[in-house]
Amino acid sequence: METTEETASLKRVFGLTTLVIYGVGDILGAGIYAVVGKIAGLSGGLVWASFMVAMSVAALTALSYAELGSRFPVSGGVASFVHRAFRTDWLSVIVGWLMFCTCIVSMATLSKAFAGYLITFAPIFPAWLVVLALFCGLALINFRGMEESSSLNIFCTTLEVSGLLVVIFASAFFISGGAASNAAATAPVVSGQTIGWIAIFQGAALAFYAFIGFEDIVNVAEEVNNPERNVPRAVLLSLGIAGVVYILVSWLATQVLSPAELSASGAPLLDVVRRAQPNFPGVVFTFIALFAVLNTALLNFITASRLLFGMSRDGLLPAWFSKLHATRATPYRTIIVILPIAIFLSLSGTLQFLAGTTATLILAMFCLVNLSLLIIKRREGNAEGFQVPSFIPVLAFVSNLVLIAFASKESHLLAAAFTGLGFLLVLVRKAFMKQDAT
Repeated sequence: METTEETASLKRVFGLTTLVIYGVGDILGAGIYAVVGKIAGLSGGLVWASFMVAMSVAALTALSYAELGSRFPVSGGVASFVHRAFRTDWLSVIVGWLMFCTCIVSMATLSKAFAGYLITFAPIFPAWLVVLALFCGLALINFRGMEESSSLNIFCTTLEVSGLLVVIFASAFFISGGAASNAAATAPVVSGQTIGWIAIFQGAALAFYAFIGFEDIVNVAEEVNNPERNVPRAVLLSLGIAGVVYILVSWLATQVLSPAELSASGAPLLDVVRRAQPNFPGVVFTFIALFAVLNTALLNFITASRLLFGMSRDGLLPAWFSKLHATRATPYRTIIVILPIAIFLSLSGTLQFLAGTTATLILAMFCLVNLSLLIIKRREGNAEGFQVPSFIPVLAFVSNLVLIAFASKESHLLAAAFTGLGFLLVLVRKAFMKQDAT
């Protein structure tokens, strides 16, 4: 039999257990290590309530994703769902573009965080070299395939979960000894103002960033065994596990440190461990945080490459992106394209303004996902597999809009800028299509 240049399908290497680990690792990731302090600056001692609100909003959309992933177990995720519902190429291109932007910006941001952690232990290495080495290593793992990527993901997920367990047990021993922060025992205030629902929802709009990742599970559906059954279960189990951990960690953190101390900290969970258990080696916890960042960056890289692959195969991007490697069966061309873009963004020094925008963009795309499910259910009726009642995507749509409204104005402006760039890409694509037609 003659060997062809590319294979036609992705390898199915995920079972339910490994898929849940993939999802938990993607959700937990670096989010909780970074944003809990900033949320405390908004919602004070009720930071746990902000995480609970964010989890509730995420759970509604996760139910919609669970049905869509069961109905259409293909790569492409949100772009494929929107295209199937609205049957409009330009909208699917914009949605795919915005999702791609969030992945790439997240990768670049995490690479800078990774460099910052590493340089504290090895200051002889320049930041640009660390970033370059990190992305080249991640690209190699991604190219070799999901089996290698999944193995590293399991290792990194184990480390990052162990770090959160350290926070939980260290804080629990601290509290059981009667040393809980006096500030946590009083009414939750920030800057002298009592915290109310507005502050809790503002915190939830930021906390939603920490829940990003459950939607990535559907992007690897073609690499899952029995996806109609395993994808919905993995989406809900991953989000539930991560949500419980988040709420517990955030509540304990405010019992050890005051909201003001958490807000001012650049490494809030590390400071929690240092206060709760001064004898615990900070190097160990920092090492754990380093791999948590690495794991999230890897999963973002995988998602971005599969997203381009799925959009290309659906005809939304040039067919060149949909070619798979002959032996590894991975979308190697998308990996090659992503690598220099991510490196450029990481070294550009402008990514500090984009953290809040990521959550805003994701929430906006989730609105489209929920609308897509409503349209598909009305047009195609019920299907075999996981099903949710129609009021679930309606509630999810409304709750997403509520959190968007509580996001910062800067996030709204940056999200609008990315959207505008997406419309520009649509116009360019149409121009090329007309030129090819003539």
